[in-house]
Amino acid sequence: MKRVTTVLAGTAAVAALAAGCASSTKASTTPAPAASSPAPASATAQGAAVLKTASSPEGQILVDGSGRTLYLFQSDTTSVSTCNGACATAWPPDTTSGTPSANGLNTSLVGTSMRTDHATQVTYKGHPLYYFADDSKPGDVNGQGSDAFGGHWYVVGPSGAAITTAAPAAPSPSSTGGGSGTGGGGGGY
Repeated sequence: MKRVTTVLAGTAAVAALAAGCASSTKASTTPAPAASSPAPASATAQGAAVLKTASSPEGQILVDGSGRTLYLFQSDTTSVSTCNGACATAWPPDTTSGTPSANGLNTSLVGTSMRTDHATQVTYKGHPLYYFADDSKPGDVNGQGSDAFGGHWYVVGPSGAAITTAAPAAPSPSSTGGGSGTGGGGGGY
């Protein structure tokens, strides 16, 4: 019994240390993804954001210059983001410090809007673009179809439209358990 208590205490100490390290990197209510948060990749290191396409299980989707998946938030009804605070921690905006460019995309669909924190967010066909904090590397689409912060999150096709199919066989970070098939459409994974 004493051995189990010691192991649990040690595990709790490691978790607390990890949380402390994560919070020093980025103020976050979701500490696990802080080490891999893609937010600075587009603008801070390179100046102007770059948009391009990449293949995914959902087809061709928008990604940043590093290949990181970009999402739109269906609750955004204009080019001005409604995702701030804890939402922007889980769904970091794709920001830029210059005029964004588009490789292989319709450049007339690329734009920017001012966020409430005065950062300049990249838009595509009027949709503010975001990363998902639980996507740890290029090609990840873990946020696809998530229902969070009052709306659904989807990858974006080259036309600027949301691709609303669910990501195949990927565990959903927002699922509440139960395998009763509440997802959509039957078959097709």
